[in-house]
Parts: sequence; C-alpha cells; structure tokens
Amino acid sequence: MVIGIGGSSNSGKSQLAKQLVSHYGDSNAIHLCQDDYAFPTNTLKKINGHTDWEYEQTIDIERFIKDVIDANSKYDKVFSEGIFAYHFDSLNKLYSKKIYLKIDKETFVKRKLNDYRWGKEPMWYIEHIWNSHISNTKYKDFYKVAFLDASLPINLNDVIKYIEK
Repeated sequence: MVIGIGGSSNSGKSQLAKQLVSHYGDSNAIHLCQDDYAFPTNTLKKINGHTDWEYEQTIDIERFIKDVIDANSKYDKVFSEGIFAYHFDSLNKLYSKKIYLKIDKETFVKRKLNDYRWGKEPMWYIEHIWNSHISNTKYKDFYKVAFLDASLPINLNDVIKYIEK
C-alpha cells in the first residue's frame, strides 16, 4: 500500500511519515521523501542568487516513482511524501490513500523561521515558498484526500484508522 503525504514546506510531512514508519515497524514500512530526490543545486534555477526549490522539476520524479514501485513490492506500507506529492499523475495512480497537511501562513512562517536545515532563509524567500505553494496547489485535484489541520497536533491514531479503513 502506497500512502501519499502532501502539504507545504514545514507542514510536518516527514515527521508524520517517520511516526507512521515507527508505528508499523521498519520491516513493514518505509518513508520515501521527495527532498532526497532533488537534482544537484548547481543544475537548478536561481532566484536572486538563491536556489529555487519551489518548482516540480527540482525532483528526479522518474527515479522517485521507480523507488516507490520497488518499495511497494517489499513493504506493506510505503509513505511517499513531498511538496509535490500530488503533482504527477503517474505517482497519484500508485496511492491507495492520500493525506494532505494544511497549515496557515502564520504557522508556516513561524516554522520556517526556525528551520535551519538549509541555513537561515531570507524573509523574501520564505514569502516565495509560501506563494509558490499557494499557486502550485490552487488548481490541483485533491480527490479522495484526508485533509488534516497540521497547525494543530496530529492525532496519530486517527491517521492510522484512516489508513486501515
């Protein structure tokens, strides 16, 4: 079973996927994060001299999908997550369940200001990330998706019930 987890940057996608893998066990579940499939930074577009991660061509989606398919043959649960979780039809077709973590802009900005994984981001780039998220998800088809308010603590038991039904 492949479960897609989407949402904006800093919505908690990786954290949720890791909690779910912990619940199901490493031998039964795996977490595949699109961030791990980004092309080298020197090949990506720049915006004001800053690497622009906010467009779907930053991800080697063919390799990601291949790994999702391969993992699905080895594990009971594959948690496929990323900001572009629902941008590719060939990936959407693999999902048995879909989860989308919603956060408001205020929560996003607070979290992003405390996120130093890629160094301190300038405020203009944080705005760019949010605006890209809004424009990239505005017209996407979210058919049969469980929407969770990720600005609040997520009840893992509720997520597990959704996955199991």
